[in-house]
Amino acid sequence: MMAARHLLAIDEGTTGVRALITDASGEIRGEAYQPIDTQYPAPGLVEHDAESIWRSTVQVMRGALTAAAVTAADIVAVGVATQRATVVLWDATTGRARHTAISWQDQRTAPRCEELTAQGHWVNPMGSATKIEWLLANAASDATDRARNLRAGTIDTWLVSKLTGGRAHVTDPSNASCTLLYDHFGGGWDTAMLDALGIPEEILPRIVPSSGICGTMAPDILGAEIPVAGIAGDQQAAMFGQLCTKRGMVKATFGTSAMFNLHTGDTLEMPPPGTFPLILWEIDGQRPYCLEGSAITAGAAIQWLAHGLGVIKDPAESDAVARSVPDSGGAWAVPAFQGLGTPHMLAGARALFGGISRGTTRAHLVRALLEGIAFRGREVLDTLVGARDSAPLTALRVNGGAARNDFLMQTLADVLGVAVERPTTIEAGAVGAAYLAGRAVGLWQDLDALQHTRRIERVFHPAWSTAEREERWTRWQQMLQIAVTAAQR
Repeated sequence: MMAARHLLAIDEGTTGVRALITDASGEIRGEAYQPIDTQYPAPGLVEHDAESIWRSTVQVMRGALTAAAVTAADIVAVGVATQRATVVLWDATTGRARHTAISWQDQRTAPRCEELTAQGHWVNPMGSATKIEWLLANAASDATDRARNLRAGTIDTWLVSKLTGGRAHVTDPSNASCTLLYDHFGGGWDTAMLDALGIPEEILPRIVPSSGICGTMAPDILGAEIPVAGIAGDQQAAMFGQLCTKRGMVKATFGTSAMFNLHTGDTLEMPPPGTFPLILWEIDGQRPYCLEGSAITAGAAIQWLAHGLGVIKDPAESDAVARSVPDSGGAWAVPAFQGLGTPHMLAGARALFGGISRGTTRAHLVRALLEGIAFRGREVLDTLVGARDSAPLTALRVNGGAARNDFLMQTLADVLGVAVERPTTIEAGAVGAAYLAGRAVGLWQDLDALQHTRRIERVFHPAWSTAEREERWTRWQQMLQIAVTAAQR
């Protein structure tokens, strides 16, 4: 092991970009973070300034080096984890974006997806496929421009191209599988889908392993040429960062949304309702799968308590406020602020509060909302694992900003009836990117060698009895049905 060497990890998410420096033991030595701007030009439209994302990425990389008191010469490899399915279109010669990046959240192609679905194609508005089609129709001058002058890719492809001075136009299977243009069986691009959408394969990136050197950082960025050796989508990177490397293991990322991923091994399984089969990563020629489900609003619901409703000063205060009362006083919440994800997939669903009386206080509302997030977590997890013939889940590994909330994590353990494990470093996506890069350059010879780097900060054990758990779960499901029925009208 090269103990004196360090890794640089980039984690570019929906709301911000982070860089951190780890050493070969997995310890975080320094990090930096910047929020990124999100634009909402019209209802249903969500965009990012791709050039601004790149500038922020450079700033946080430099900030992390400063925080860690190291130089670029001390970095042995770079790993990149990013938000997935968000699409950038740029000029192959100048490297400049032709249009703002179209976010994975953007719904402008929903009618087109309905049309393609009716024709027998498997698409949805959150995927990249129809976003690339839209960009080509609106940002390319003609067919020649489309085929010869343009490059397209998800955010990982955009950042790696920038990092390498335009020399590497690549992605990995974890990101490619989120585009809806990926051939799960052949491991390349699905030519039938490309033909259906009129997307030239030449503008798409080459698909490379998630752990492997795919390019070298241009020396003018940080002052040294550094191998770019790890690429993964943020949720798959978080799975790797949590070392969920065996079939049946599950992690939950509590960020803006709550994203649950179940390792399903080497077989592409039929997905339960509202879940998606994705590639976890490619290492040594192996491409294991996962199933992914989501509770669309998690951390964003807590932010709403502070910035929307104004009943708490900041999201961190929700923990203490929820604990200030023994229960929710009969209040309940279904946190469907931006729709219901798994298993319902109802974009029109909206959040509901009920059971409110004159005796209801802000503490009751805060507690009810945090409990609602935990109950939605159980619904997603039950969908992922309930129908599978496998050993029962004994522990859930969590990460993400909202995982800092002790009350939420304890309630999650109570609702699930299993232990909830919170690592010392909750930025699992960045850690996973570092692990993938480090493995590619020989810091760790195999997955087992990584296990010593995992450190648990706290384990939350269930406190409710089985009877209480199921009674409260049944009661909350009745409230959930009100939200579902309202959305279906």
